[in-house]
Amino acid sequence: MTSQTSPTVTRALVLFSGGQDSATCLAWALDRFDQVETIGFDYGQRHAVELTCREKVRIGMASLKESWASRLGEDHMIDATVLKSLGETAMTHDVVIETTEAGLPSTFVPGRNLLFLTLAGALAVRRGISVLVGGMCETDYSGYPDCRNDTIQAQAETLRLGLGKPMSIETPLMYIDKAGTWEMAHGLAGQALIDLIVEDTHTCYLGDRSQRHVWGYGCGSCPACELRAAGWDRWQAAK
Repeated sequence: MTSQTSPTVTRALVLFSGGQDSATCLAWALDRFDQVETIGFDYGQRHAVELTCREKVRIGMASLKESWASRLGEDHMIDATVLKSLGETAMTHDVVIETTEAGLPSTFVPGRNLLFLTLAGALAVRRGISVLVGGMCETDYSGYPDCRNDTIQAQAETLRLGLGKPMSIETPLMYIDKAGTWEMAHGLAGQALIDLIVEDTHTCYLGDRSQRHVWGYGCGSCPACELRAAGWDRWQAAK
């Protein structure tokens, strides 16, 4: 009798904040991997409302495709509030959003993505997962050095060496702008996914969900809202 080897089950862990980029990455992963889990981080962010959006987005995502519903696995919430204790930023404290003397936005939280990826990697190896998926982008972003591809790939190598396990980091948005992010979402699940992102995700740095725009909720004037709105306009103009 010839033995048959079961096909390899591919698994991914998506860094999922509840925002547009991570929701698009979650859809991207659900389209490609057999099993997908999510991880979120409470780091004392001013826009903690994003954390309350996460489960609604996950439920909505599972409703879009039967295959996605079967692939979407557990969600994990991690306490990363140590970041807030290290110093003030406009993301964690009532600080004006501006460019600092270092030439970076005051919304930059030093070490945030490095810590997130380290914690995600530590969880992934315990879950038998060797692929992390994140929404980092160096094309249309706020200038954070920990969003650059060089940083992400260096961190992937650090995780491989430090954990002693295979580990890769996929960043499907790395080289596309926000218009491309809207287009990617549309290509993955059509208008239904666009509607979900518009209505249920959160990007605004100030945590404002009192103002509804065609592209979603937000203050409309913080850097995150401006990027999201400008991307929407460019995508609509190109349709």
